[in-house]
Amino acid sequence: MPTLLAVNNYHYRRGGADVVYLEQSRLLREQGWHVADFAMQHPRNEASDYGEYFAEEIEFGHGYGALTKAKHAAKIIYSFESAAKIRRLIEKVKPDVVHAHNVYHHLSPSVLKAAHDCGVPVVLTAHDLKLLCPAYSMLSHGRVCEDCNTRGRKALLEKRCLKGSLALSGLIYLESSLHDALGLYRKHVDRLISPSRFLADKFGEWGWDGAPLAHVPNFADVGALPPQYRPGRHFLYFGRLSREKGLLTLIDAVASAGVELWLVGTGPLEAELRQRAEQTGANVRFCGFQQGDALWQLVRDCRAIVLASECYENAPLTILEAYACGKPAIGAAIGGIPELIRPGETGAVFDSGNSEDLARVLRDYAAMADADIAEQGGRARAWVEQDFTVERHVARLQQVYREVGVRV
Repeated sequence: MPTLLAVNNYHYRRGGADVVYLEQSRLLREQGWHVADFAMQHPRNEASDYGEYFAEEIEFGHGYGALTKAKHAAKIIYSFESAAKIRRLIEKVKPDVVHAHNVYHHLSPSVLKAAHDCGVPVVLTAHDLKLLCPAYSMLSHGRVCEDCNTRGRKALLEKRCLKGSLALSGLIYLESSLHDALGLYRKHVDRLISPSRFLADKFGEWGWDGAPLAHVPNFADVGALPPQYRPGRHFLYFGRLSREKGLLTLIDAVASAGVELWLVGTGPLEAELRQRAEQTGANVRFCGFQQGDALWQLVRDCRAIVLASECYENAPLTILEAYACGKPAIGAAIGGIPELIRPGETGAVFDSGNSEDLARVLRDYAAMADADIAEQGGRARAWVEQDFTVERHVARLQQVYREVGVRV
């Protein structure tokens, strides 16, 4: 069987992209592939036979000295260290294909050029909008922004899109300008994978002239997530507690609709969310960080999950995981969320950022007969079993690898 070199900044489950990176490697190993890993050193990394090749850790927010900060600033733009180390690993394992995920700001796109220069086909999954928007998310000061498409990247500097900081925005402007000038993403990637049709369309709108795009949806391991169709009374959000997730809007809607919400996760907005719940009288239970069986049982026990995002979500795993657990999804009509919800069959959509529209949907689902909720959960589970299984995902992935010359 072929050999894959999987590349990602982190080798632990920090976010959705990291989960996809680790799970894809696990699935391909189960199919008989030899899979090697390349990432950044980190104390939370999972075990790897290739850890000695990993690049030095860069963790933002640490109290580094001025000299170390300057070295890191150079590395996030172009890491010669990462390029040298991945070349050594390529010489050792001789991969048939390199599949990179999130490499920005840590490993840097130097690893893509290094792999390509070694004659290995390179596949990159776009987990966000970084290749189009230097600030990742097309979100500036809490609002969706596509100014760089019409005004050029000077808009990033003028608006100080990175945390309102001129210095940080300037560094990212320099990074993206240099990457563009060198063509690091255009010249050294053979296929670009988009997990959502929304993101693929956005690349078209912005005039992407790099590698061809392939749509490979995310997946849920339905065998590991048995469903429970009987609905509970409360609604559930699980994920990071951050502003772009629309959680303040969600709490306002919960207060208006008079329903109960459970929030699972942690994040920088938690204190403000607790304050908003107290101010509005919203019935909110904060469940903290949960994982594994404890998390999945919380999902099974809810009435429906809610994703109230106010940014361009790509292809949220939480919706597929909720479907696998037999639960409908209520999602904001933004980014890749609507293409994962069949209104009236597997859930509902509402206007992003509109608390009254969300409250209307929550009231509808609170009043809906339990049998109807269970029927939607059954349809959601059936959809995942049909289109988003492990087997479908691996088949789509291997087709992309064939297209870049791998004999699968």
